[in-house]
Amino acid sequence: MRFIYFFVFLLSFNSSAQIKLSNLFSNNMVLQQKSDVGIWGTGIKNKQIIITPSWSNQKFITKVKNDGSWYQEIETPEAGGPYSILIICDADKKILENILIGEVWVASGQSNMEMTLSGSNREPVLGSLDLIAKSKNSNIRLFTVKNSSENTPTKYLDGTWSVANSSSVPNFSAVAYSFANFLNEILNIPIGIINSSWGGSPAEAWTDKKSLDDNFKKSEIKNHHNDNAIHHNPSGLFNGMISPLIPFKIKGAIWYQGESNIGRASSYTKLMNTMIKGWRNQWGQGDFPFYFVQIAPDGSVGNGYGTSQAFLREAQLNTMLSLKNTGMAVTLDIGSKITSHPQEKILVGKRLAYWALAKNYGFDTLPFSGPIYESFEVKKDKVYVNFKYAKNGVTSYGKPLTGFEIAGKNKVFYEADATINPHWTAGWQDRSVLVLKSSEVDNPLYIRYGWKNYIWGNLYNIEGLPASSFRSYDFD
Repeated sequence: MRFIYFFVFLLSFNSSAQIKLSNLFSNNMVLQQKSDVGIWGTGIKNKQIIITPSWSNQKFITKVKNDGSWYQEIETPEAGGPYSILIICDADKKILENILIGEVWVASGQSNMEMTLSGSNREPVLGSLDLIAKSKNSNIRLFTVKNSSENTPTKYLDGTWSVANSSSVPNFSAVAYSFANFLNEILNIPIGIINSSWGGSPAEAWTDKKSLDDNFKKSEIKNHHNDNAIHHNPSGLFNGMISPLIPFKIKGAIWYQGESNIGRASSYTKLMNTMIKGWRNQWGQGDFPFYFVQIAPDGSVGNGYGTSQAFLREAQLNTMLSLKNTGMAVTLDIGSKITSHPQEKILVGKRLAYWALAKNYGFDTLPFSGPIYESFEVKKDKVYVNFKYAKNGVTSYGKPLTGFEIAGKNKVFYEADATINPHWTAGWQDRSVLVLKSSEVDNPLYIRYGWKNYIWGNLYNIEGLPASSFRSYDFD
């Protein structure tokens, strides 16, 4: 009798090996709504795979290829669930349960994206306790990709889906969860959020090799901070942490990175654009939304008075202005003098969500960007500055404006007094005009704002979104 049981066990073990799925496909997952969603795995060559989703009477059939891989697309309905999927190969069956159909986003970057709602050593996340206490929500699903740097693209993925609750949420990315939570609150549909981030990583590590080889010399992408760290290897994190996600159907991506590329800002716009284009090309979903966070002012370890961060912020702004279907959440007002990890992670997630709501979910009148410098005009010794994304005006909420500088022909910058031209005297068309003046500059030619590593930015549009740092010249 013991022999019979052992024989049955062996048969069961061997048959179960006929169907192996990527870890993306498991209980509790979210699939992108109203799409042809790919499902893939490995098996025994030439075996037939039959996939039957509970939301449809249709069976989707494919065969395992000679290399042992298989792939099949299935149609998904509009948001809803829970559902199940039955996968059959001969006598082997797998049932995936508690599946939701909704919106799927990928979150990536370095430590400011990786940082969890629990915070880290001496670095809190403001408001995290309330968010954790309210986190029980079966319509939000979380997936964290385990850190992995590879020399070549891989399909292996380490991670599992979990339902949002007070056990899973504290250890998930604070920015990514805030983004997903706000979308779910507003849209009232399931949200799946995949966090694939690694602290201290440069952008070139997240860029596929072909894109780097086609656009850069090796000297341009070399990371000068720590060449021995595996998470700095060009394309390493793309290979190990992004490639395994492709072609899992997504709505878009959010990104918080840049600190590890400070000092190499001159090539960062090109690098960011190359990375985004590479992801889009690899995913094969066209120009999907890509929203990112402009790095926050960091005054820690004596860095407050340099300008390297300002150049990086400018490079990020240039990506938003030059690349289709991208957007930038500004954080000039929520930096820190003591750490590179500002505490307002929840607010950052919401600012990213404003972009998604306005651009992708029909909230066409919802403001999504803070003021962006557009032009200026000089009248005698005063500079009148105009902004986009401030049609109802700019404000400092009654506090003195700081961080503005102007220069004349000698290109020496002096602190400028900044005042807002009030709309009740300036007229309807000039509500977003800012007036700059310095007693040191009689004939101003150049202006800049926030052009230091650390600044407490307090220029906003009327809707409460902060202005990006900027400069009107390019001679530095």
